[in-house]
Amino acid sequence: MIDIHCHLIFGADDGSDSIGESLEMAGIALRGGTRYIVATPHSNIPDSYSNYWDETLRKKFVDLNAALKESGMKIKVYPGQEIFCAGDFEELLKKGLLRTINGSRYPLVEFDFYEDSRSVYSKLSRLLSMGYTPIIAHPERYAFVSEDEYAPEKLRRMGCLLQINKGSLTGYFGRGCYEVSHRMLDRHLADFVASDAHSPYMRTPFLGDVHEMISEEYSADYAHLLLESNPLAVLNNKKTDHF
Repeated sequence: MIDIHCHLIFGADDGSDSIGESLEMAGIALRGGTRYIVATPHSNIPDSYSNYWDETLRKKFVDLNAALKESGMKIKVYPGQEIFCAGDFEELLKKGLLRTINGSRYPLVEFDFYEDSRSVYSKLSRLLSMGYTPIIAHPERYAFVSEDEYAPEKLRRMGCLLQINKGSLTGYFGRGCYEVSHRMLDRHLADFVASDAHSPYMRTPFLGDVHEMISEEYSADYAHLLLESNPLAVLNNKKTDHF
C-alpha cells in the first residue's frame, strides 16, 4: 500500500518528535502492508508551522530515507506537504516554497475546519486554474462538508480529489466524521484513504486494518483503488481513476 498523508518527518510539526520515532512509525506502517509513504508536514499555517521548502526540510527527508535504509526496512519515503491554503499560497507554490506530492501536479491541501464554503471553493478554483489537481485532505472533517451532503460531489465535479482519513472510518474523530466518510465510500466519492498518522502511539500509520475493513464492507477492488492504485498514480504524476 501507499500512504499519501503521514506526519513522519521528525521535528517539523505535531507529528514525529525524533528520527527514532519516525523509524518506529515506519515499522508500524510496514507491518500493516505499506511500502511507500508520502511524508506531509504541515506547511503554511499562519502563526504555526510554516515548513517552507528549504535545505533544512529537504535534509530531513534525505536523513530519514538514509536511516530507513540503514535499518533494513523495505520502505521508502517521498516528499510532500500538507499545505494550508492561506495567504499567498499560490505564489509560494509557484516559487517552490510549497511542494506538491513528489513534484507532481497533485498538492495535498487543507483548510480551517470552519472555513466558509465559498472561500474554500474560490481557493480550489484558483489552484485548478493554475493546472494543479488538488487533493483535499480529510474533507469529512470540514464543517461545510458536514452541513452539505452534496459537497463531496461538488468538489469532485470541480476536478478536485478527496482523501479520507483512516481515523474517520474507524470512528476516531467522532460520529459525524464517521458518517460522512462512510457516506462518501457508499457513493464512491473517495479517491484515497490515508493514515494522517502523527505518532507511533496514537493515530498510527498502520493501514492493514482499514484495507481489510473496506474490502469486507465495500469491495477489495475499491480498497485497492483507494490505498494502492490511485496513490501510485499520484506518485508517478499520472491520471487517477474513479470507482
